[in-house]
Formats: sequence, structure tokens, C-alpha cells
Amino acid sequence: MSTGRTSPEKCGLYIVFSCLRVPQLVCIISAFFLVLHMGIRWGDISSWIMFSWCFCIIGTLIIVILELYRFPTDFPFCWYNFSITYACYAALICLSASIFYPITYIKFLPYDATRNRAIAATVFSCIACVVYVMEVACVWECYKLKEIPCFVHTMPGLLKVLETFVACVIFAFLSNTSLYIDQPALEWCVAVYSICFILAVLAMLMDREEWENRLPISFPVFHLGLNLLSILLHFTALVLWLLYQFDEKYGGQPQQSSDVNCIDRTTNGMCAWEQRLAVAVLTAANLLTYMADLGYWAHQVSVGTGGQPTDS
Repeated sequence: MSTGRTSPEKCGLYIVFSCLRVPQLVCIISAFFLVLHMGIRWGDISSWIMFSWCFCIIGTLIIVILELYRFPTDFPFCWYNFSITYACYAALICLSASIFYPITYIKFLPYDATRNRAIAATVFSCIACVVYVMEVACVWECYKLKEIPCFVHTMPGLLKVLETFVACVIFAFLSNTSLYIDQPALEWCVAVYSICFILAVLAMLMDREEWENRLPISFPVFHLGLNLLSILLHFTALVLWLLYQFDEKYGGQPQQSSDVNCIDRTTNGMCAWEQRLAVAVLTAANLLTYMADLGYWAHQVSVGTGGQPTDS
């Protein structure tokens, strides 16, 4: 990944980016305050959704301020490497919020003004997701035309973004410590999620030319080893989570009806059984993502690619 300095003026999309940031802020702020003033009882998932929108507001505001003061021209690394990475995460955040908020809260609301405000907040979140995707597409096209190196502009870069994001969503569900506390096997699963998240972030940070040259092994082999370790850890976590959460022999609850909190429920949020299922599904999804990442780097090793991966 290039460490050269690139200013927005060198790419003819600076005005486009500035115009996209305005609807991003308007939509996210609208969704945030619509939900904030509804007075709904808070829960783990709702708090995570509100934090996600707040994160997008603060992140976008920081980028706007830095660009207004031309700070990107003095940024110690390629500005677009930061902005496109943030836009990818923001798009995923808004997408997940637009999915989890309706299925966990809107369906329990009465058909009144409160429900209408909740639906409006979801619509604003969906629009923000689309605008963030538009920004990613614009930056992507800019890199394609100007041939500016960017880690997120590669297949392994996008996979790493997806891996770390899914891990963050899993952590949101695991904020309910009753799902795993005092159960060593399930606590090991939580440790696996944390270890793999740290390894993925480490891989993203080390994907710079100065770090590549310091590795005792080739860069593809380094990534190959990290992904293989993450796959093995995720496989053990998936097996243990399924056994101890859904198998009666290990104290699990195989059906939703086994959880009394899920029966005739009228309160907002997700019951414990649904949270367990969500973690299992997300673990399987991340396992598949790591396998795709492993396949990419295995191909790079087999063809003898020793440097920075090319776009796929």
C-alpha cells in the first residue's frame, strides 16, 4: 500500500465526495434523533444500533472537517486509503442497522406515530447505506483511473473489512454475558472471536510496504498462515457454540420454544435464544469469509506472487 501523499484535488471527484457527505450526515442524524425521541426501552441491540449511527455521524463529521481544512494534503499516508475504508465500514454499519432494527423492534411497536417514526428512521438508514456505497464506488473508480494503490481496493482488503465488521456485530450480541458466562467452552468461543479480530486488524495495519519488507517470510505466506489459524479457531468456536447452545446433552436449547423469554413475547429486542442463533450464523458467515481469504492467498502463493496483491 502506497505511503505517498495524495490530495483530493489530484482526483477530480473532490466536489462529488463533498456532495455525498451532506446527504450522509442528514440521513444518519435524522435516523438517530428519530429513534432517540421515541422513548423506547433500551436493550443491548438497540444500544448497539444507536452507537453505530453515532459512530457514523462522528466519523463523517471528522472527515468533512479535515477535508475543509485541506488536512488530507498533509496526511502521513494516502488519504483515500482512510476514507474508502471508513466508507466501507459505514455502509456495512448502516446496512446492519437497517436490518436488525426492523426485525427486533419495529414489529413489536403499535400502529401509531411511534411506529411511523421507527420506519422513517430505517428508511433514512437505508438511504445512508446507499450513499456510502456510492462514495465507495466513486473512490473505487478514481483509483481505477488514476492507478493509486489502496489496500481496500483489493479482494483481500474487502474481505478483511468484512471479517472485522462481522466480528464487531458478534461482540454486540455477546454484550449479553449471560450467553456464555461461567461456561468455559463458550468463553473459549468469545476468546476466539477476540483473537481473530485482533489478527485481522494486525493484517490490515501491516499491509504497508515498509512492514512487508521486514517480514522474515513472503507476504502471501504470512497472510496464508494468519487465515489458516483463524479458520481453525473459528471452526472450533462454531462447533462448541452449536453444541453448548443448542444441544440438550450439553445444556443447550434446541428450539426457540425452549426459551421462556421467546414465548408470547410483547417486549422489544431479541430474546436470548435468538441472540445465540445470530452468533452461530455470524460465526459461520465469518468462517466462510476466512475460507475465501485463504483461497485467495493460497492462489497467490501457488503462482509465486510475492508482493502486494493486485485487484481481482
